[in-house]
Amino acid sequence: MSSQIIATHLLDWFRPQMRDLPWRHIQNPYTVWLSEIMLQQTQIETVLPYYNQFITKYPTVDLLAQATLDEVLKLWEGLGYYGRARNLHKTAQIVSTTYGGIFPTTPEQLMTLPGIGRYTASAIASIAFGFPSAVLDGNVMRVLARLDDLAEDIAVKATQAQLWERAQALLPEDAAGDYNQAIMELGQKVCRPIAPRCTDCPLQAHCLAFARNTQAIRPVKTKKPATPHYHVAAAMVWDDAGRVLIAQRPLDGLLGGLWEFPGGKQEAGESLSECLQRELLEELAIEVDVLELFTVVKHAFTHFKITLHAFTCRFRPGVHPPQKLGVQDYAWVQVEELARYSFGKADRVVIEELHNRRGMLL
Repeated sequence: MSSQIIATHLLDWFRPQMRDLPWRHIQNPYTVWLSEIMLQQTQIETVLPYYNQFITKYPTVDLLAQATLDEVLKLWEGLGYYGRARNLHKTAQIVSTTYGGIFPTTPEQLMTLPGIGRYTASAIASIAFGFPSAVLDGNVMRVLARLDDLAEDIAVKATQAQLWERAQALLPEDAAGDYNQAIMELGQKVCRPIAPRCTDCPLQAHCLAFARNTQAIRPVKTKKPATPHYHVAAAMVWDDAGRVLIAQRPLDGLLGGLWEFPGGKQEAGESLSECLQRELLEELAIEVDVLELFTVVKHAFTHFKITLHAFTCRFRPGVHPPQKLGVQDYAWVQVEELARYSFGKADRVVIEELHNRRGMLL
C-alpha cells in the first residue's frame, strides 16, 4: 500500500475529529514551541492548565525572555522535568535577542536552541512552518511498529534509525503539520499501548500487526532494570527569629534552580542524622542540632525513587553565616514567605504538612 494512501486515510480521520486544544487555535511558532516543550514526557491533561497560565502571563516570546528564571520556575512548579523550564527561559532569551523575536524555521536551526532535540524541532518546523520533516516519539514509534509488525527492539539505535526513515517516507510534504499531529494523536487515542482500539483505526486495513494478531507484543521493548531507591534527609533549620533556612539547588543539576530544605542522600553506614550534619557542612558550612523527625515523603523521579525524611533542626550560630558552597543561593524566610519560592514536589508536601501543623514546632 502506498504511503500516499496511508497519509490520506490518516488525515481524513484526523481533521474532522482532532482534539480541541488551545495551541491549535492560534498556531504561531511561539505557541507551538511552548506546547511542544510542555508536552515532552507529560500528558495533555496535565499540560493544559500550565499552558493557559503561561500564555496568559507571557503571550509573546519577548515577554517570556524578560521574566526572571525564578518567575518561570514558579509558574512551572508542579509540571516536573524542570530542565525544560530552564531551557525554555534560555531559548526565549536567545530567540528574543539573537533572532529578534522570530523563531528559526528549519529543524537544523531549531536544534541549536536549548531543550530542542530532533523530535521537537521537527514538530515545530512542520506545524508552525509546514516544513516537511517527520516526527518520531513514543506514540509514533508504536504506530509504525504495529503498522509494519516490526519485531526488532525499538530501543536499539539501528531500529530507531529505521523508524525515522519510515516516518519520513510516509510524510506528505504538502500537509506535514497536520499529518504529524494526526499520527501522534492516533497513537494517543487509538493505537494505545494496552488494549488498542483497532476497530476504530483508520489504518487497520494496512496494519500488519492487526492482520497477524501481534498488536499486544508490538512494539518490542527492552525490559527496564529495577528502579533504584534512595533515602534522603532534609533539614528544616530554624533560627531564633522563627525563620526557616531554604537553599536553591545548583542550576545545572536535578531540579536545578528550585528551592529545597537542604540535605541529601544517605550514604552507607551513616544515620539520617549524620547524613544531615554532613550535607549541611558540605553545602552551607553550618552546624545544626537535629531534633526530631517531622514527616516522611515518598516520591518517584523518572529513573529512581526516594524516601525523604524531613527533620526539624536548630541552627548553631557560628563565626559566619551560611556559605554557598554547594548551593546556588540560600535564604532565611518566614513560613508565610515560602509560597514565593518554587519547590519540587517532595518539598511541597513537607510545606503543606508544615502549614497543617503550624504551632506544634519548637
